[in-house]
Amino acid sequence: MALTMQGAFYTGNYRNVFLEAGYSQEEIDARLEQAWNDLFDGAPEVRIYFPLGEDKGYVLDTGNTDVRTEGMSYGMMMAVQMDKKDIFDRLWNYSKSYMQHKEGRYKDYFAWHCKPDGTRLSSGPAPDGEEYFAMALFFASSRWGDGQPPYDYSEQAKTILRACVHQDRDQEETRCGTLQPS
Repeated sequence: MALTMQGAFYTGNYRNVFLEAGYSQEEIDARLEQAWNDLFDGAPEVRIYFPLGEDKGYVLDTGNTDVRTEGMSYGMMMAVQMDKKDIFDRLWNYSKSYMQHKEGRYKDYFAWHCKPDGTRLSSGPAPDGEEYFAMALFFASSRWGDGQPPYDYSEQAKTILRACVHQDRDQEETRCGTLQPS
């Protein structure tokens, strides 16, 4: 008889290799919380997250002292997985306000890097930033539900993906960072 295996998507049961290795759930939770606190609330030489104004924040690329779509979207993924909606929304507000193009050739794409104050250093997109933004937004929609724009997370994700798939499809243009033939 063949063994039928179903993955976590179907069963809802996700492996925890730390539990399997003998760590207690309390030890695991404490370590995750400590890592979060170090990166998002820790000392300036350790942290990667910085709040900006009343409703924004950014993840600093510490090697280049700038803000990149990859870091912002990965930070959003971390925030949604840790159930930190305030941090998620602050990162999304920064990304939406300073990085996402409102019009033109790159409408709905994100400028791939900025200064911490939001000044764009380059207007072109980077493929992993857009993909992770969309995924993080879908995760947020599932975890917290959709609110009013810009917190209608699933619609925001669909807008990004629609731009990646359909924008400039009749000409040779950059789509999510790669040249696509017409």
